[in-house]
Amino acid sequence: MIERYTLPEMGKIWTDDFRLKTWLQVEIAVCEAQAKLGYIPTEAVEEIKAKAKFDLKRVLEIEAEVRHDVIAFLTNVNEYVGDAGRYIHLGLTSSDVLDTALALQMVASLDLIQHQVEELVQAIRYQAGQHRDTVMVGRSHGIHAEPMTFGFKLAGWLAEVLRHRDRLCRLQSQIAVGKISGAVGTYANIDPKVEELACQNLGLQPDCASTQVISRDRHADYLQTLALLAASIERFAVEIRNLQRTDVLEVEEYFAKGQKGSSAMPHKRNPIRSERLTGLARIIRGHAIAGLENVALWHERDISHSSVERVVLPDSCILMHFMLREIINLVKNLLVYPENMKRNMNVYGGVIFSQRVLLTLVEKGLQREEAYKIVQESAHQAWNNPDGDFRALISEHPQVTQALSSEELNACFDPHQHLRHLDRVYQRLSI
Repeated sequence: MIERYTLPEMGKIWTDDFRLKTWLQVEIAVCEAQAKLGYIPTEAVEEIKAKAKFDLKRVLEIEAEVRHDVIAFLTNVNEYVGDAGRYIHLGLTSSDVLDTALALQMVASLDLIQHQVEELVQAIRYQAGQHRDTVMVGRSHGIHAEPMTFGFKLAGWLAEVLRHRDRLCRLQSQIAVGKISGAVGTYANIDPKVEELACQNLGLQPDCASTQVISRDRHADYLQTLALLAASIERFAVEIRNLQRTDVLEVEEYFAKGQKGSSAMPHKRNPIRSERLTGLARIIRGHAIAGLENVALWHERDISHSSVERVVLPDSCILMHFMLREIINLVKNLLVYPENMKRNMNVYGGVIFSQRVLLTLVEKGLQREEAYKIVQESAHQAWNNPDGDFRALISEHPQVTQALSSEELNACFDPHQHLRHLDRVYQRLSI
């Protein structure tokens, strides 16, 4: 991933240096397990732990010759270790190291992502609490529907992110899996107890039935879970973009002092963070498809997945970490304009209260179809009319004045009628 979207904490997990450190961590964990079970001398393990290291430049130099990254790594490590190096990688195949180490990288990345998700939960919960009673119009099909509150809109976001938090917790157990089972996973040259001890040392669970690799449905699950989280972040970003439109302007991204929106138009205040999040979500969704394509490998393993994972796993983790940091900042600093919400809600004389008028007329004895026709006629007469006033029109309709008192009609236009049960939602989410 390009530096522009790479935050240092996540970026370092996917460097070549970190990757080789996890390889060495796995190799040493296996050696320790072998020694504990009596397969190799304990003093050899101590020598390996004292001397084992690598030089990235040297590893790449060897790889250019042998065209095999694990062999290049082991060759370089043995240049430091000497004779005791013969016990390193004993009974293993390359994928034992690669897949187990990859699990360590994915778990480390997931830890950072989960931390950011928790911050996002708190940011949304705070803003929802601040705007529990900030009345605005709800929209369906992009058209004004009925009153709601901005806090209620954010409550929906919060519930969604809480579901993602649960998914990520489940994912942790699915991906924290290693394998030390040999060339086709049959333990032909390694004791299964070595795998058990080594994985325990590394904070992983042994895969219950690996081939030469850990099955890639786990990795596809990882990528799809990130893609789903990215899709939700995009949903929030698209909502902000829509609400920031000049003709709506109910919320707005924070615009910093000195920030400029356009090289040509000085007035511009563009929702650039939200647009960036929308674009990055597309990349992560695409990577999820690549993860699904990786599931079907030939027989016990081929290498077609490897080149894909070198791109999609680092990029998805790095982008997700960046996206979370962006959406947290965006939510925390979001500018909210209650007066604009009030103005938009009352456009065309409160047409959004049409259902309340309809139901009240039905309660007073009118047939529903008759009441619907009366209300729709007044509403459409007001709609898209600069001087349109639904409330005035419906108040003058003879069948309405005959059925409803002025107090009853006024009650139809009280937005709080629509909000009286929202506390139940807020309680569910601890807002």
